[in-house]
Amino acid sequence: MSSSPIITATGLVRRYHNGETEFRALDGVSLTIGTDEFVAIKGRSGAGKSTLLYQLSLLDRPDEGEVLLDGQPTRDLDETARTRRRLDLLGYVFQEYALVPELTAIENVAVPSLMRGLSKRAAYALAATALAEVGLATKHVNLPNQLSGGEQQRVSIARAIAHAPRIIFADEPTANLDSGTAGHVMDIFSTLHGRGQTIIMVTHEEDFDARFNRILRLQDGRLI
Repeated sequence: MSSSPIITATGLVRRYHNGETEFRALDGVSLTIGTDEFVAIKGRSGAGKSTLLYQLSLLDRPDEGEVLLDGQPTRDLDETARTRRRLDLLGYVFQEYALVPELTAIENVAVPSLMRGLSKRAAYALAATALAEVGLATKHVNLPNQLSGGEQQRVSIARAIAHAPRIIFADEPTANLDSGTAGHVMDIFSTLHGRGQTIIMVTHEEDFDARFNRILRLQDGRLI
């Protein structure tokens, strides 16, 4: 692992309630992830994998504990500051692609850059470069329903990498894909990692274990 940690989590607790019953989706998780690592988060359904990813990626707040992102605390940031941190430093790839159906591929990829305040010309230039990087240079004007599942996932990867984030978070990015397409998507992640990209991925796939630097395993909200 790199000697320079990019994420440090300490004592993360996330509680949910059903009536008077409390369920701890995370129960005191502490970890450090180094710059340039490719880390998998694994565990059975309900183990807390996605909950942990959402905490580390600032998409949710812990009930207890702290996440340091690039050495900076995040727990007490207001929503505006958290959104800014996400837009500047982080990229996201989701199982369901999360593309806007009315937008073309290049428009979908440009959205985060436009939200960061870039001009339309600059945002589209970054989007075009990212689409070319994932092998979709000829698909700029295609709507999501005109793309295969694998192509839609590659658009979502392009969207995640267009602004050169420090960290990419991926939540089951190959779960809806056939084995061949899943392998191609993982090839893209491996290439990005080879260039120094930090990637944290929730996955249930066993076939890709050799690609990861480390595998974190969760059980009942705890690292094992």
